[in-house]
Amino acid sequence: MSNKSNAPLIELSDVHLKLASQAGEVNILRGVDMTLAQGESLAVIGPSGSGKSTMMMIVAGLERPTSGSVSVLGQNLAALDEDGLALFRRRNVGIVFQAFHLIPTMTALENVAIPLEFAGDKDAWDKAREVLKSVGLGHRTTHYPGQMSGGEQQRTALARAFVAEPALLLADEPTGNLDAGTGHSIVDLMFDLRKRIGTGLLLITHDAALARRCDRAVRMLDGRLTAADTVLAAAQ
Repeated sequence: MSNKSNAPLIELSDVHLKLASQAGEVNILRGVDMTLAQGESLAVIGPSGSGKSTMMMIVAGLERPTSGSVSVLGQNLAALDEDGLALFRRRNVGIVFQAFHLIPTMTALENVAIPLEFAGDKDAWDKAREVLKSVGLGHRTTHYPGQMSGGEQQRTALARAFVAEPALLLADEPTGNLDAGTGHSIVDLMFDLRKRIGTGLLLITHDAALARRCDRAVRMLDGRLTAADTVLAAAQ
């Protein structure tokens, strides 16, 4: 489905998104151009409502742009139907949200194994158990999300995102619901996992210190991206 050898990890070209509202049409994204190389990490910073998370949703194929082209690993996402997009994500993309999005009626092990189970991986449970150990939760496999701290829930979410060793990780404010100390440990873990696997990272964040850990950063404002890599200094 995709050419993983030479294609950029992400390639957005003149992406627009317009949504209808009671006050009329709203321009969410206004001609976004962006390229991310395989294995590269990019932070997108900017105020709430600027379009950062919406852009991430478009990269994930969870939102369709009004116009423009979206390519991930050489695959034109517009050419895929909803089933095709789900299959493409399962094989290539891990997603970490601020709110964890774990299934409350499933144990940590079940939450992590479910993407591999859907993919028909016969080793799903063993792989899930191993990745939980790698994030320090080998003793929590039978616990439900409600029995775990926020940091443990986000570690479980990271394990779920990385269990299939995706080419791309999308992280939307992954420390937003955590205290500073726990947030730092989650960030260290996330960057360690991506380095170990070679996963590319698109990170949405308000935190300039976190953004500095990426290879480069851009700023989004009013649905547009700046190309300057000096935004980190400006964000201090």
